[in-house]
Amino acid sequence: MRAAVVGTGMMGPGIAMTLTLGGVEAVILGRTVESAAAGLAAARRQFELLEANGLVTGEQAAFSAANLRASAAFEVEVAAADLVIESGPENLPFKQELFERLDSLTAPAALLTSNTSGLSITAIAERCQRPERVMTTHFWNPPHLMPLVEIVMGARTWLPLAEQMRDLLTACGKVPVVVKKDTPGQLGNRMHMALIREAAHIVSEGIADASEVDLAARMSFGLRLPMYGLLEHMDIVGLDMSMGILEYVASDLYNKVEAPPRYKELVAGGDLGAKTGRGFYDWSVKSADEARARRDGFVLQMLKWRRGV
Repeated sequence: MRAAVVGTGMMGPGIAMTLTLGGVEAVILGRTVESAAAGLAAARRQFELLEANGLVTGEQAAFSAANLRASAAFEVEVAAADLVIESGPENLPFKQELFERLDSLTAPAALLTSNTSGLSITAIAERCQRPERVMTTHFWNPPHLMPLVEIVMGARTWLPLAEQMRDLLTACGKVPVVVKKDTPGQLGNRMHMALIREAAHIVSEGIADASEVDLAARMSFGLRLPMYGLLEHMDIVGLDMSMGILEYVASDLYNKVEAPPRYKELVAGGDLGAKTGRGFYDWSVKSADEARARRDGFVLQMLKWRRGV
């Protein structure tokens, strides 16, 4: 199989590199030769990280090097691809125009997917002549480390094709889930946004500081989630008891259809997080790079544990 990954930014290189682990010949498509080369260099650094941690073998590294390349020849590469994964800006008109073009360039049997984390794949495929072959493949960030890929079906996506994509991603070492309804936030982000909304509300109400909220999340349910699901936990403790707790707490949870007050105050004041130096935290005394390194280090350890490395 040949795959073309459109995008050389944060996600594209990791997606392309991952595909080679499943025996796919992958090309990273950039707007220019220089941006494509930069994407290829990023993918190779990510592969080196996996190899250094024993998560890929020397043989896999050699295979990837031979089957991963970069190009700026958009039309030529797309026309030769069996699979195209788009990883561009989260802008609906941009994606609609791009997918209309992809639909006209690719072979009738090609699969077209988007890495969008929230836009409707039904809307993205609106101008396509073959919407049954269009779906979302949302790789979680960072894609070279996070196992989950959400395969979201549009209103006209064929289920056998979504299942075919699931099998391919499984062969690439990912943990794919098929989301059968195209809804805002897909699957993981719906749950994630619910947590974020309540966490921001807790800070807004003065119940606890941001650091205490994050510490509580990391040291309680967050610690067991990798191996112990939310609904699994409910079944084990008993739905009769857990429903009583749920109904008692639900009446006090934040349920407005807008961000909590403290969130809106920060954005209105120009405090946008690490990139401006202040958000829920004071980033003049806290390092975003250290936070990301801590995250990635933990994920690497979990991956090594899962694979018995």
